[in-house]
Formats: sequence, C-alpha cells, structure tokens
Amino acid sequence: MLPRLVVLAVLSAGCLPALRAQSRFATLAAEIDRRAAAALPRVVAWRRDIHQHPELSFAEVRTAKLVADQLTALGLEVRTGVARTGVVGVLRGARSGPVVALRADMDGLPVTELVDLPFKSTVRTQYNGQEVGVMHACGHDNHVAILLGTAEVLAGMRERLPGTVKFIFQPAEESVSGAQLMITEGVLEDPAPQAIFGLHVWPAPLGTISYRAGPFMAASDGLNIVVRGRQTHGALPWGGVDPIVVASQIVLALQTIPSRQLDVTRAPAIVTVGMIRGGTRGNIIPDSVILEGTVRTFDEGMRADVKQRIRRTVEQIAQSAGATAVVDFGTANAPVTINDSALTEQVLPTLRRVAGPDKVLLAGLSMPSEDFAYYQQRVPGVFFFLGVAPDGQDPRTVAPNHSPYFFADEGALPVGVRALASLAVDYLTSAVPGR
Repeated sequence: MLPRLVVLAVLSAGCLPALRAQSRFATLAAEIDRRAAAALPRVVAWRRDIHQHPELSFAEVRTAKLVADQLTALGLEVRTGVARTGVVGVLRGARSGPVVALRADMDGLPVTELVDLPFKSTVRTQYNGQEVGVMHACGHDNHVAILLGTAEVLAGMRERLPGTVKFIFQPAEESVSGAQLMITEGVLEDPAPQAIFGLHVWPAPLGTISYRAGPFMAASDGLNIVVRGRQTHGALPWGGVDPIVVASQIVLALQTIPSRQLDVTRAPAIVTVGMIRGGTRGNIIPDSVILEGTVRTFDEGMRADVKQRIRRTVEQIAQSAGATAVVDFGTANAPVTINDSALTEQVLPTLRRVAGPDKVLLAGLSMPSEDFAYYQQRVPGVFFFLGVAPDGQDPRTVAPNHSPYFFADEGALPVGVRALASLAVDYLTSAVPGR
C-alpha cells in the first residue's frame, strides 16, 4: 500500500492543472468586472450620444466615425467603409490563439420618439418619400455602446489574451442587408473567426440573459403581391375585373396556410399582410391592387414550402376571377437564427457567472428576425437577449421594440459589457489549454 502522503501527493498533482485553470478563469473574470465598472460612465455617455443622433440603415456616418475614433484610440487595427458604413476593429492578443468575433448593429428606425428623455431624438429625415422621425426604437444604440465598452475592457487586457478579437460594427440590420454585404466584403476573413457572439436588448426582466440552442429567431421573408384586374365604373362591376375583391379573397386565403395546411406541431409560421393599396375613389374599380406583408418560419424546409403554397394560392385565386397576380418575396430577407448547440452549451457557464444563475433564462421561439443569422451560416455562433425592462415594471406590458415608447434601462449596460467580454476571453482561453 502506498504511504498516505504519497497518495495525497499524486492526487494533488493530478488536480493541479484543473486548480490552475479555475484560478486563471477567476482572475480574468475579476479583471473583466473591474474594467467594465471603470468603463461604465463612458458606455452610458456613448449610448446617450448615439441615441440622440440616430441614423437609418446605410446612413450611419456619424455613428461609424464615433466607433472608428474610439477603436483607433484603443490601439486596434481599424477598417472603415465596410458595407458602406460598417466598421471593423481587430485586437490581437499578446499570445497566439484562435479568433473570436463580436457583433453590434448600428442603425435606427423611421420612428418618431415619444419617450421623454434629456437625450431624446429629435432627428428627422426623408424615408420612402416621406418626412419621418428617426429613433433607436430597437435599442441598437445600446448594442454599439456595449461593444465599445467591451473593446475598452479587452484592449486593457491585451497582454493576457491568447488570440484575437474581431469587433464588427454592422450597418443596416433593420433592412436585413448589412450582414450579407459585410460578409461579401470579407468581414469573416483575415483573420477568420472560429466563433461569433451577439446580443439584442429585449423587454425582459432587467439584466437577464435569455438564450435558446438551435432555432431561436424566425426566418423573415418579404411578401409583395400585385393583383391586376380591369378598371371599370363602380356601378358596372361586370364591365371589368375587380382586383379589390380578389385581393380580399387572397388575404383571407393566406391565413389558411399556417392554420390549415402546415403541421404547426413541427414549428410555428406566420403569414401577415400589413398593407393594401389600391384605388383612387369610391366609384371606380381600379386596375390593380398592391399587397405587402411578411412571412415568418423556423425551418428552412417549411420556409420553402410556405412560399410555394403562397404563390399557388395567390395565382389560382386571381385566375379564378379572371385577374392575374404576381408574387415576389423580395431580397431583404433573413434566414432562421440558429444558435450552435455545442457552442451554446459551452458558453452557458460564462453567461450564468455574469448574470447570475437565476437570471439566465431559457427562451421560447421568437418571431422577429435577425440578420446575425447570416454570420451563423458561416461560423458557429450564439445570439442572446439582454433584458432591459425597468425594475418594477411588468416586461409583458412595457413598450416593445419598434415602439415610439420603447425604453431600455441603462442598468443592463454593465451586464452586456461583462457578457461579451467574458464570452470572448473564456472562448479564447478555453481553446488554448494551459495558457
């Protein structure tokens, strides 16, 4: 039998690598928390500045300059003009290792802000031929500020990073076209990341993190239908072909696709017609009617099937009335946001450490879409929600994203910074054992 001291020595030697790793992670986590707290005043100031000066898709000129100036001041390699107004910063750690990417979107919405804030947006611009207000009604101002804060935290830890962090500040998420263009222009190359992370502020309890492995946010497809009849007097409908009646039949029939033709136990789907335009006065049956809407699905096979059913339904209803119809699903579309299951499982301990175990919540499927999904088609990625509903308010009743009353509580900002910084550091250090 081995002497007791020898056994203890052998056991201790076997545990030493694990103990060293735990100590290393704890030390890095503490440094991230300390640096995030120090950066918070600037994160808040950036958020308020960007909120007060929102810019629409591909018009984020001022925001991009602010981002580029801050990244340059931190000593990062900075590339501007990516996808027109996008900015990419590269932080190379002092030691070799993998590459991880972090992404924030920068654009606002054509919404007139109705929240009474000292930094309320009063910006107005032209959009689709109309004068509109501009507002960060989806919280992208928070995303930019959080990622800038993350860059500051990690730049201060450069000497301890075994690898590279790529910061992606993306334009035009709201038009679902910025991610594709950034990828086309090489954002996932030189250096190529092995993982990518992103977040979105959401009207969930303050400081919570909501996640889901696998399909998370819906695929989004535009729906544009032109019904052509034959114009006639409103008192003589038999003298023409009424596209308004045909369009009405189409709207109702489209609702039977998700409710009667799809297996909704497999995955939900939505077909919405949000706009109908046709006619000039009440006693004239017009020549044509335009319908616009959106289609949401969570499965690529179902996505293709729904489109086929829509096209068939529209064309055959029109044909039965002697009209014609053309269906177009547009180009401003996004695939299903699918979180890599293995990577999600890997980063859950990090998220729980940052937010607290009771504040990391398993989310349901979410019908809004995200062009972050395009990155995930190329690189394993995880996307999650950061709760910004003010304390004391029911998240189910606060104004949702895209509302003129949308409000993000700044109490979530430090959680966002710590989450992104910790995800990057933990991923890099886990991929380089013994460092």
